Amino acid sequence: MPGRQELPSTLERSSEEAQRTWIKAHDSAVEQYGEGERAHRVAFGALKHTHEKVGDHWERKEGGRKGPSDPRSARPRQQGGRSGEGVDEHATKEHLYDLARRMDIGGRSRMSKSELLDAIRKANRSRTRASRAR
Repeated sequence: MPGRQELPSTLERSSEEAQRTWIKAHDSAVEQYGEGERAHRVAFGALKHTHEKVGDHWERKEGGRKGPSDPRSARPRQQGGRSGEGVDEHATKEHLYDLARRMDIGGRSRMSKSELLDAIRKANRSRTRASRAR
């Protein structure tokens, strides 16, 4: 099935560029591995190299930076690793603070970088859940 028809809701609310990245990677993965979860994982892995999850959608990474967002995106599938859930773990603390401000996360000024990452992940999950319920 073409990626456009399989587009996750978070990508439906994202830019055309993010959608194209995901669709192209998904369709290529379907050709190689077949339809299913693996094609979706490959597509999200490709997306995480250029975009980060902000609330209920995906945005281009800080300064147009490219590269893996988290340990799982940086490794081959067999090696596993922890997922950053779309949050760019290589972003600067200032960028993460700005995202936390945009998302109105309380207590952000006293948070360390790892605490900001956790708070943004939590806010992303919450906003995605709320958007899907509409």
